[in-house]
Amino acid sequence: MQALGDFLDWLDSLLGSALWFPIVLLAVGVWFTIYLGFPQIRYFVRGWRILLGKESRSDAEGDTTHFQALSTALSGTVGTGNIGGVAFALFLGGPAALFWMWATAFIGMTTKFVEVTLSHKYRVKDDKGEMAGGPMYYMERKLNMKWLAVIFAVATIFSTLGSGNLPQSNNVAQGLEASFSIPPWATGLVLSGFLALIILGGIKRIANFASRVVPFMAAVYLVGAVAVIAMNLDQIGPSFMAIFSSIFSGSAAVGGFLGASIAYAFTKGVGRGLFSNEAGQGSAPIAHASAKADDPVPEGLVSLLEPFIDTLVICTITGLVILSSGVWTEKFENNFERLSTEFIAGTYSDSNPQHVEQLRAHMGLSPPTGDSISTYEGPISVTDGVIQDSDITVIHHRSIAEDVRVSLRGEPYTGVVEVANGMLPVEYSVSGKSLIHSVALTAEAFKRGFFGDFGQYTVTITLVLFAFTTAVTWSYYGDRAIVYLFGVKYVFAYRLAYTVIFFLGTILETSLVWKFSAVTLVLMALPNLVGITLLSRDMKQTTREFFRTGGEKDKAA
Repeated sequence: MQALGDFLDWLDSLLGSALWFPIVLLAVGVWFTIYLGFPQIRYFVRGWRILLGKESRSDAEGDTTHFQALSTALSGTVGTGNIGGVAFALFLGGPAALFWMWATAFIGMTTKFVEVTLSHKYRVKDDKGEMAGGPMYYMERKLNMKWLAVIFAVATIFSTLGSGNLPQSNNVAQGLEASFSIPPWATGLVLSGFLALIILGGIKRIANFASRVVPFMAAVYLVGAVAVIAMNLDQIGPSFMAIFSSIFSGSAAVGGFLGASIAYAFTKGVGRGLFSNEAGQGSAPIAHASAKADDPVPEGLVSLLEPFIDTLVICTITGLVILSSGVWTEKFENNFERLSTEFIAGTYSDSNPQHVEQLRAHMGLSPPTGDSISTYEGPISVTDGVIQDSDITVIHHRSIAEDVRVSLRGEPYTGVVEVANGMLPVEYSVSGKSLIHSVALTAEAFKRGFFGDFGQYTVTITLVLFAFTTAVTWSYYGDRAIVYLFGVKYVFAYRLAYTVIFFLGTILETSLVWKFSAVTLVLMALPNLVGITLLSRDMKQTTREFFRTGGEKDKAA
């Protein structure tokens, strides 16, 4: 696991955590925003009209309505990215990360409009008579780049695990264990069974399920969030100040949070923004390709509402809950994840500005040349679980850990332990106080509202619904990739494998899951960004023709 984690870190350092990727992602969105004349502003209202059936025909070719297609795509985006992903971004980059999530969403509204329109335009029917669409089809049918389409389809299969499967089951298991002490394996068994029942029914069953569950789960989550924001109303202003004041300076150290550079907040904010709304990743176009419409542009207009709902509304509310409650700077008792723990040589304090600066540099995108922080190697003495050596500092979740205890097979350890590469042998476990992230952080924030400790159950319940519907939708994305690569006959085998991996996700280490997710979403997004950029002229001609005719084909008779 350590070797796999190191390998994924290396890949991520070349891809999502490298500055070039968020720049490319935003640059493509900015290009289309200017080239198409700010469609996310000009056509925002019309997108709502089409969604509500004001300009659509029920007998148009397709498998789902505009609302069902949007609900399906939203069920794929509104998930752990909104609950755990926002918390993870703030944990890594501080308040500034939320601004970059907003920027990604605003620009992403246009990117989503483009990729969905093109996907709908070049969709086909599969052997069962169902619509099949997505970036692989416009790459092959319009660009004549079969090789790029194959790369995208293969990347999609991996990303169904990294974006739609493993993070969802892992976060659900984490939330249920924290709130109700349900063993992760039990969560995996039950939810895997339900998952199989739904996804084996295909897109129509998935769309019907999503269109019923998505509005309900969003309403429940918003009620719980508003209860926290109302309780901490006096902190909303300072929260916005913290966001905007740190955009170009980096987030300052506060409490246990050691601060984050501009580059770190930028890359993590954009990365989490992409994970949340998937604009540019090429996933949502697969769901929208099934929508009933005679022209591709109306479905594109509906899709630009997704980043708005997902990130500019739901993620913002989550961010304000976390920032206004103050929990993102506090340390909580937790069991330390092995891949997030490091023993370093020397004694450090987060109340010492010099120490904070050194540690922030050490944990940045890459350690600086001549890093003053050195990983500890050698023996440590432990008595009744307490480390006796005073010249060692334990780092967990990017914070200085406190009240650290070492256990062996669940019992406080006494003796000498050899530390290698800053880590204890795998049979030892470590616990104590440190910063927390993802679902655990959001759950703590929800306790700071009118509902008190019961607020965490709002997070847990909606997390189960959010994550489960995301997993359901992403199975369909994998279906379409399998159909494109191998044909319909292999879909059933993929769905079974997807269900088994969903179960495995409940027992994997959270940090490892997020590392895998960060790599796979970039591998999927890159070929899609290349494809839509090459089709810039085609996109403009398609939209120009639609608006020239007034979209008569898609208006109700």
